[in-house]
Amino acid sequence: GNKKTTHMENPQGKKSQHAEEAVFYMNCRAAYLSVFKSSLENIKSKEQLSLVLQQAGRNPSQKTINKYWTSQTTSLNFDDFCAILKEEKPATKNELLEAFQKIDTDKAGYILHDELCKILTTRGDKMTWEEVTSIIKQADFNCSGKLDYNKFCELYLSTSEQCCRAARDRLDTDPRLRQQHFGNQTENSPQGITLPVSKPSPGLSRKTHHKLAKGDSRAPSRPSSAPSSKASSSTTVTVGAGSSTKLIIEPDTMKEWQCAQSRGCFYLEEDGEIISHKFKMHLPQRSALCITIKPSSIPQAEGKSCHWLSVDTALFILKENETQENLQLVSFTELQNKEMFGWRGELGAGVYWLLPFTTGCRLRKVKTQIPEEAQLVWRDEDGELALTQEFQAALLDIFDMIDLDGNGLLSLEEYNFFELRTSGEKCDQQAWAVCKENFEMKKNELTRQGFLDLNLMEASDQDGDPWDLWVTLLSLGYNKALEMTEACPFVIDIYAERCKPRIKAISLEAGGSQLSRAVCSSVLNKGETKVLDNSGNIFIHTYTSGSRVTSVIENKSENRVIIHVNNEQSKNCINNRGLTVFAVEVAPKSMMVSQHVMALNEQEEWIYSCVHSLV
Repeated sequence: GNKKTTHMENPQGKKSQHAEEAVFYMNCRAAYLSVFKSSLENIKSKEQLSLVLQQAGRNPSQKTINKYWTSQTTSLNFDDFCAILKEEKPATKNELLEAFQKIDTDKAGYILHDELCKILTTRGDKMTWEEVTSIIKQADFNCSGKLDYNKFCELYLSTSEQCCRAARDRLDTDPRLRQQHFGNQTENSPQGITLPVSKPSPGLSRKTHHKLAKGDSRAPSRPSSAPSSKASSSTTVTVGAGSSTKLIIEPDTMKEWQCAQSRGCFYLEEDGEIISHKFKMHLPQRSALCITIKPSSIPQAEGKSCHWLSVDTALFILKENETQENLQLVSFTELQNKEMFGWRGELGAGVYWLLPFTTGCRLRKVKTQIPEEAQLVWRDEDGELALTQEFQAALLDIFDMIDLDGNGLLSLEEYNFFELRTSGEKCDQQAWAVCKENFEMKKNELTRQGFLDLNLMEASDQDGDPWDLWVTLLSLGYNKALEMTEACPFVIDIYAERCKPRIKAISLEAGGSQLSRAVCSSVLNKGETKVLDNSGNIFIHTYTSGSRVTSVIENKSENRVIIHVNNEQSKNCINNRGLTVFAVEVAPKSMMVSQHVMALNEQEEWIYSCVHSLV
């Protein structure tokens, strides 16, 4: 693609959509900082989530809280909170009136005191008599013990608005909050990635000095003792339609190389976090290698809409050391051929970690209208329970996803990744022996038919109730129409010239600090660097390929910094945060990903134009 780098002032004149986003973000921040001292703090409990949602003018039910705080949730960050507020819109007066009118069948405009008490204490999120009494004292009951619910709706909405306004007022009047707590949470790491104490490498120093010499840092035009304008840096990159970086060219001798392959999958959690399989690669001797990753098509899904095939994938290759605490980044897959990403080079003998990565730009929570829930089971003429054809096809897709070595059978190890994902438990050797007695196996591995029969037995145990089956399907990324929308299966291929490589899945979990550190390091190593502040302590690193742009903020100072990020001038772009304008708070001596950006429509030119400003 044609890539340009320019510097410009923070653009003036905001479109109404962007203005609305700015107001939305301000309200999010105000509500969050009404409960927490900093946006770097995480929500640690359901009670805190409920409280901070109330500060944002929401009145979440227990069902809503459970939707975002599942049994696997340990914490939610500020980004998660913003995403929840986008999903959970405040109730409108019409919606409230419709709810009351379902109770008021006579359309009198009133509800009796006793009737309201009965409803609130017996239905939905049941309230106590004390809680109901507290509401009644504030509500507008007339002498006859009737509630004018039209006035009550007005009271409810005004109270909600007062709550939001109070939060905004606190933010506006408290300089500590306004100046110091502007930002977002870091990605997968509350404190960002801590920087080493050692001096920057000579390569980085040369790059930094080169930028300074070209005037990329906005040095003040007046003495430093005078008030200075807000430091900012702008980056613009234009990428042509369908661009890719360097193509993977397989050598003629590749067919003579030895190959190892493994499947894996990205799964989208309820809170928006992405987890995946992690792998170890064993090389018995030094060899030239070609390592690739791409979304994998599933045979049974042919003819259907395969959303995951457009999801970006990457692999980070890390060298294992004795402690395994700080794996050394070797490289990552930046070569590209359509949906395949790869790396070519030479590695010495040893054990390497392969960490799959996706930006989250295309694997994200999307609300879709499901016209009709798919049927999973049915009964034949004899009353015997059976799986529907549609459900069987989905189960065969799932079988291919979890058959990591692709041999057409499920080992106990492969099956346990499935069990951990769907139930959180493992199947031990004794339970596996019971499976062997009841379901078809070959060489102590479960066959496709055995897997289908296992799910039929689960349905039979529940007398045809599909609830447990749906729990399994939803945890694997399927929606109620049996479409896989929140998962992305992938396949990794390793070609070695001089030896037989081995690859093995070792866990199924979030990338964590190791992946975050690898992503940041790759951007620092391969990207362009700009100095943001006048003291030379804050840097914006930008890595650009034909498919994505990733920016990393590096804070070498002793203080937390707040960076405002503005993407208003970008065209045909999506980012992993889902916000055009946002802010991030970067801890001292740390670095963090600011954002990942990709083309919204790959068939058209896209322009990444971002202004990072120091607040």
